[in-house]
Amino acid sequence: MKKQVSIYTLCILLLLSLTGCEHKELCFSHPHTAMLDVDFNWDRATDASPRSMSLYLFPKNGGRPLRYEFSGCKGGKIRVAAGRYDALCLNSDTEGIYYLNTEKITSFEVTTRSTQLLSEQSFHNIPEANVPRVEGKEDERVALAPDLLWSDNVYDIEVSASDDNRLTLYPEISMHICTIEIRNADNLKYVSGISASISTMAGGVLVGHGHDVLSEERVTIPFEADISPDKTTITGRLQSFGHCPTDLNSHKMVIYAILADGSKWYYTYDVTEQFHTAPDPHRVHILLDKLPIPHPIVDGGGFNPSVDEWEEINTDIDM
Repeated sequence: MKKQVSIYTLCILLLLSLTGCEHKELCFSHPHTAMLDVDFNWDRATDASPRSMSLYLFPKNGGRPLRYEFSGCKGGKIRVAAGRYDALCLNSDTEGIYYLNTEKITSFEVTTRSTQLLSEQSFHNIPEANVPRVEGKEDERVALAPDLLWSDNVYDIEVSASDDNRLTLYPEISMHICTIEIRNADNLKYVSGISASISTMAGGVLVGHGHDVLSEERVTIPFEADISPDKTTITGRLQSFGHCPTDLNSHKMVIYAILADGSKWYYTYDVTEQFHTAPDPHRVHILLDKLPIPHPIVDGGGFNPSVDEWEEINTDIDM
């Protein structure tokens, strides 16, 4: 009886040994990872030079996306599991930008954090709750203007088991730039602080779909305004994800000014037409004429607003 048990046990051990050898040989004959040479080609954005880039690979068979970081903007080699992927790249040298719904390339959204409506430097100690908003747009989130963003995507690429794999992406600008110029503005020499905002802009962009597929959120974006050395012109520059060119979206620009006497003034102007009819929707220039900033209060005459309240300027502005 003892002899029979020993032979049975020996057979079991021999079978397990053969099975282990076979499994080990199978793994060596089918490598699971390979090298992928990633190239960021800047032919579509020749003036771009981001300090770093991110690459996202979304496995076609499911699973969490893979993120790779590259110093500089040229690319490099990475090791990745063999298989099929969707790929998305964008520059990562940004501040105030963050990502939503990153599980899938089709839902990957770039947006920005919330911010204050007025510049703290020019309008310090002014309660944010008292700052006038565009009528009907008071509930729009006040969002930070995005940094320069470039992106590209490629669907359904294959990484083979060999190390001869190459992925080329062509990043393009993924945002809109608006410049503002107001000529012949009155009394700018008395202005101690000036700022501006534009309402009903896109809150984000779905970069997995391209460069112009915008998120549904509409936001108000503040931006700095500058006064020319000769005190006659106001200029500004606004970066955004886009301006939602439909009849349902009107865009209002508000100019905020605080004078040397402490009085606060604002003017609201409808710039919808300039946005929606611009020859290049990615580069819009708004040109206005004769912003009537009032003269500061003097004893015996002039305007007499309360310095604790904002006063609206009701004079029309011509383009």
